[in-house]
Amino acid sequence: MHLKRWITGIIAVPILFVILYYGGRIGFGVLIGAVACLALAEYFGIVYAGKNSLAHGLFRMAGYAAALALLTLVFNGLDYWVPLVLVADLAVVGIVAVSYYKNDSSLPEGVAYQVLGLVYIPLLASYLISLRNAFRGGAWLFCLLVVVAAGDIGAYYVGSYLGRNKLCPAVSPKKTVEGALGGLAGNLLAGTCFKLWLLTDLGWLQMAVFALTVGLLGQVGDLFESAFKRRSGIKDSGRLLPGHGGFLDRIDALLFAAPAAYFLQQWILK
Repeated sequence: MHLKRWITGIIAVPILFVILYYGGRIGFGVLIGAVACLALAEYFGIVYAGKNSLAHGLFRMAGYAAALALLTLVFNGLDYWVPLVLVADLAVVGIVAVSYYKNDSSLPEGVAYQVLGLVYIPLLASYLISLRNAFRGGAWLFCLLVVVAAGDIGAYYVGSYLGRNKLCPAVSPKKTVEGALGGLAGNLLAGTCFKLWLLTDLGWLQMAVFALTVGLLGQVGDLFESAFKRRSGIKDSGRLLPGHGGFLDRIDALLFAAPAAYFLQQWILK
């Protein structure tokens, strides 16, 4: 498992670096759109496990269309239209639920999961695009990715070797308090490196606030996805990334951390 994680990371990191710095806004936007749709497909696989009706298929199709529309609007700076996309999507899936309710009385619950999926994945992921398009966005985005990844690595290895006290056993039995603290230490270490390297004008306290905030929210995001998987009895959201599970498993922490990173960069850390 450890070897697979490292091999996948060694292959993925250079590709991500090339897209971030040489793909431009369009390349990065296409990447976020593709990853968001793949993660959304995995999310639907979790919450709609065992449900293959026409209505659930329509829920999925509407979700992908709304996700791409939402991300396209944010990419083009038309964020104020995003609520309209969510309202239109709710109207569409609501009509589907009402039309097929006679055959499946659980469809209103399916509507709730579909709309939550749009907020959870493409809407939160859209803040990565906003951060990339901000002043010095490339440096801030790279900082966010590395800080979150360092927290994940720290939590994984500290928890594996030193973990004793369970953090939230009802949701994720393997996660420990020691692992969570190791993750925060990894966040701070990565933030310190960026303070010394790329973001030299940022104060030490500001970087500590940034690293710990995105680190804490990242851990919450990890547990949030784990709750859905535990409810459905699923270990990994997918198998596309050897040693890492699915795309949603890889970006669950980043989804919760991205909005905080954007708002901190825009209004607090300047």
